[in-house]
Amino acid sequence: MQAISYQDFGAARDVLTLGEIETPEPQAGEVRVRLVYSGVNPSDVKARAGGRPGVSKPPYPRIVPHSDGAGEIDAVGAGVDPARIGQRVWIWNGQWQRAFGSAAQYITLPAVQAVRLPDQVGFETGASLGIPGLTACHAVFGGGDVGGQTVLVQGGGGTVGYLAVQLAKWGGARVIASCSPRDHERVLSAGADAVCDHGAPDLVDRVLAASGGRPVDQIVEVEFGRNVESDTALIAPNGRIAAYGSAREMQPVLPFYPLMFKAVTLDLLLIYLLAEAPRNAAIDRLHDALSAGALTCPVQARYALADTAMAHEAVEAGSRSGAILVACQD
Repeated sequence: MQAISYQDFGAARDVLTLGEIETPEPQAGEVRVRLVYSGVNPSDVKARAGGRPGVSKPPYPRIVPHSDGAGEIDAVGAGVDPARIGQRVWIWNGQWQRAFGSAAQYITLPAVQAVRLPDQVGFETGASLGIPGLTACHAVFGGGDVGGQTVLVQGGGGTVGYLAVQLAKWGGARVIASCSPRDHERVLSAGADAVCDHGAPDLVDRVLAASGGRPVDQIVEVEFGRNVESDTALIAPNGRIAAYGSAREMQPVLPFYPLMFKAVTLDLLLIYLLAEAPRNAAIDRLHDALSAGALTCPVQARYALADTAMAHEAVEAGSRSGAILVACQD
């Protein structure tokens, strides 16, 4: 099969290569998926570039990157129901603690990691459900139902934030989002009740004005370190801050006592490690939202497998309005 791989850290154009590798056979408890699309996420790009703290060399001699994807099961291993052959699926944790991910024509992985794709949902959307979809869903609902609450989504224009806005609105929350001015209309159209400029020096005052002067019940946070002071000012007593990123300030100073005296729950999300029960709950909620027509996963660009380096560069460039996908059979 054709696959993209790398053996050393470095720039995408320098280390990502397209080549022929042996098509894998599913082992006991596994399925093989003929991939239609592979989703490219910031974590994939950082891993390839060697940007993870404390990691000085790739953990495997050769790595096929990417953890997200969607396609069709074409073979199963021992112990897996043969009726799954032909099933349309999306995958999660494709390359988490494994050498070979989804930037290839085929992938084998444990059967539970290939989730049946609802009939009305396309492969493009499926390739966005693993990291962005599960992160957004658990960030919004990991503390329980949000009906009647006010949820602030910091970074509502980003891939995860945009999905979180839709999910929180579908869940019955009043949704306030921060984002750049160019994304205001797009985020409002996703369901936000109010949108604030994330760079405004008076962001706290603007959010409070949008919430009727009351603190917010939950915050979905993309830049915890940069926003920890404003989040602390905005969160209600017994509120929850669900943070899934802190790229601009990776060693934040925590205002411990202000947070403690509000009894705030800090939920630091690493979706790769989500336990079985909350993962299954998030999968069910995603499927329910998709079936209700309440969730759309926009795509910014699609690249051929041979152009995966360009896809990585598109993610690195930032300021995206949708997913970056690689067409695995091109």
